[in-house]
Amino acid sequence: MIVIPAVDLRDGKCVQLVGGSYDEERVRLDDPVEVAQQWTGLGFARLHVVDLDAATRRGDNGAVVQEILRDVDADVQVGGGIRTTEQIERLTSEGASWVVVGTRAIEEPHWLADAAAAFPGQIIVAADVRQRHVVTHGWSRTLARNVLSVIEDLNELPLAGVLVTAVDREGRLAGTDRFLMEDVAEASEHPVIASGGIATMADLRDLAECGVSAAVVGMALYTNALDARLVVEEFTE
Repeated sequence: MIVIPAVDLRDGKCVQLVGGSYDEERVRLDDPVEVAQQWTGLGFARLHVVDLDAATRRGDNGAVVQEILRDVDADVQVGGGIRTTEQIERLTSEGASWVVVGTRAIEEPHWLADAAAAFPGQIIVAADVRQRHVVTHGWSRTLARNVLSVIEDLNELPLAGVLVTAVDREGRLAGTDRFLMEDVAEASEHPVIASGGIATMADLRDLAECGVSAAVVGMALYTNALDARLVVEEFTE
């Protein structure tokens, strides 16, 4: 399993939010490109870059994303507000290794099928989960479907992976939802990327034991709850 630092963008800055709430911003750093370079300088080979403003239709950090793709030596997966195949094409042409799609991918399976066929192995589907139900539109809409049902449908597509976030734990350093991730890893034929609540090396080891391929970590790295150097030593492959 590998650990992927999160670089979340808001107002041109690198931030960390508690529970995904714009009213609970705990971390704000002025230079996201420098932050990304610091993570790669420590040995992380992959980054998770998300445009929070685009995801919630509050704005756009596309110029910052472009700068990270241009100036940071890492494999980058980019998400946040990606709703068209034209956006996917643009991001991959600019250097994104993978593109993360969420709301439209979940709500319009025919569009996702076409996009996955056009960009095989380059799309990661984000399934944000609260109490095992998928939430969309910046976590504001809860769907009736259980996440495992969604995962089973995704198995048919040529995806690069699925990113499952336990949103009720996001940014709270409350520990990972091991039982959720274990069930998702068992149900998915694609690599599973876990996110939400990761706070300790024990959390990461639990995820690795569950069969998770990667973990996106934000708050724990930014607040030094996790020692980045120790994480790199243990979770780089």
